[in-house]
Amino acid sequence: MENNSKIFVAGHRGMVGSAIVRELQKRGYVNILTKNKSYLNLLDQKEVADFFAKEKPEYVFLAAAKVGGIEANRSQMADFTYENLQIQNNIIHNSYLNKVKRLVFLGSSCIYPKFAPQPIKEEYLLTGELEPTNYGYAIAKIAGVKMCEAYRNQYGCDFVPVMPTNLYGINDNFDLKNSHVLPALLRKFHEAKINNQPFVEVWGSGTPKREFLYADDLAEACVFVMNNKEIKNLINIGYGSDISISELANLVKNTVGYVGEIKFDPTKPDGTPKKCMDVSKINNFGWKAKTSLEEGLKLVYKWYLNKNI
Repeated sequence: MENNSKIFVAGHRGMVGSAIVRELQKRGYVNILTKNKSYLNLLDQKEVADFFAKEKPEYVFLAAAKVGGIEANRSQMADFTYENLQIQNNIIHNSYLNKVKRLVFLGSSCIYPKFAPQPIKEEYLLTGELEPTNYGYAIAKIAGVKMCEAYRNQYGCDFVPVMPTNLYGINDNFDLKNSHVLPALLRKFHEAKINNQPFVEVWGSGTPKREFLYADDLAEACVFVMNNKEIKNLINIGYGSDISISELANLVKNTVGYVGEIKFDPTKPDGTPKKCMDVSKINNFGWKAKTSLEEGLKLVYKWYLNKNI
């Protein structure tokens, strides 16, 4: 990408999209194209077609998606399937029609089988059953990966799918019903501290292990992939090591400064028992995550406090 290339960031108000915009600005890109939902409904086929025909973006980051934690995915499976498929179909197809030079499609590590060997390699895709609690979201994202591959093979489109691990960062969703595990824990422990609650309840047994990547590190990786023509196929983006939910809860507790107890509720679902990405491919291309979980948590909690004062 040149500094004045026209770059469309779909989903620029979300945690990932806003991080990509910050990274692009930091690197001196001056022609970043963003549209709020009130001006561009990505679910609307005609609106997206008209937008691409008029604006003719040269590069596209497809970071727009309907996302959420276990409960949101489980209770809104139809919405997660439909909305994500619709967004992807509209953007990928119109990127082809309008000769976009390169597109980076952001998926999710939940596309991999529930019991995939660890760490998870890119080639494990479609080798086993998915985790039932986020089946709809995973199916949509798998379709996006295969769509990028199909448009590359049939039309020669330079569309690259990237698979981030579990993410956290500035502009995350802290709604307790719809958020992912880390922001939900951060809010729970903060409110327990403010209200002098004797304990914090955490869903599940605490034994599942998860990998977490700071969103600004992901944004750096996405720009790296966009500018590296050697990367053509599905590639994982992650931190490279994981942590148990129990260890995570204690880390959040210490970051917030909460002094009460942690109680796990094993009647609630655990999800996939272990999920850590093999990031050797992107590491070999020359990118590696920089922000430790401890450091990233402090940055996010500081932002959360400033936002909620």
